[in-house]
Amino acid sequence: MKPLMLHGHERAITKIKYNREGDLLFSASKDKQPNVWYSLNGERLGTFNGHNGSVWCIDVNWDTTRFLSGSGDNTLRIWDCQTGKAISQLSTNSSVRACSFSYSGDLAVYATDKALGHQCEMFVIDIRSPEIILSQEDNICRTLISGSRISSLLWGALDETVITGHENGDINIWDSRTGKKLNDAQGHKGQINDMQFNKDGTMFVTASKDHTAKLFDSDSLMSLKTYKTERPVNSATISPNYDHVVVGGGQDAMDVTTTSTKQGKFDARFFHLVFEEEFARLKGHFGPINSLAFHPNGRTLCTGGEDGYIRINAFDQSYFDFHFEY
Repeated sequence: MKPLMLHGHERAITKIKYNREGDLLFSASKDKQPNVWYSLNGERLGTFNGHNGSVWCIDVNWDTTRFLSGSGDNTLRIWDCQTGKAISQLSTNSSVRACSFSYSGDLAVYATDKALGHQCEMFVIDIRSPEIILSQEDNICRTLISGSRISSLLWGALDETVITGHENGDINIWDSRTGKKLNDAQGHKGQINDMQFNKDGTMFVTASKDHTAKLFDSDSLMSLKTYKTERPVNSATISPNYDHVVVGGGQDAMDVTTTSTKQGKFDARFFHLVFEEEFARLKGHFGPINSLAFHPNGRTLCTGGEDGYIRINAFDQSYFDFHFEY
């Protein structure tokens, strides 16, 4: 397995995301410019220039016409994928930590930080015909989060609900029209860093600072499986065509200088979805892995690290030939 190494960011990667077809890979980092790459050969297609702070979250809509990015410069921006130009900009009271397009592409949801004397808030906004400058008054639904701040979120089924993961480990489901809380669960003991659906959206996997990744039912929020590691998990993803879960992480950046890469602190670790057993590791990064993404066809795995590199790992045939014995 010889990975493609993509180095277009000067600082730590915060998020990577494939589009629906998987031909493009979008990346964000603590520098100010999200990038877009060809996933086949690792060639950089372009950058989205305009943010003045770390870009924490990105998303791309289902037909790859719009791109969404939320940043520490207190703005959410919508971009045209074809030209790379900003379509509209929305100013917020604090950093935008999580954002996502709905499946229809008509709505977007975003959540702001609990900072600068402001509460954490979640907004649902209609983006069918966005103006150049949007304001928080244009939102369809505005929800004040009184407890712990939102650290990651997903759209629920039929765009009717939003699933949120919080800093204290809670998971909540909200009605996207009214902002009413429909269901909640104590998912983890630490902050939820990442949430990703399986292929059909019936389950999602969460990655947490409490050294575990967990599998939940999307509807009932019932905890189904737990994947344990010895260090904080920053990201987890589910294979679209195998019962495999990959988790990545590592200790916090300030402790990294004290460990050697040979100790396996920064590996992407493969677990069996059902049996919760680890069966493989993927080395390569010189720092914690911050984001993971499977290609929609399941043949490659992309990892983004604290070292600023993105690695596109195409699986060897032996990965597809391997069968769990039970």
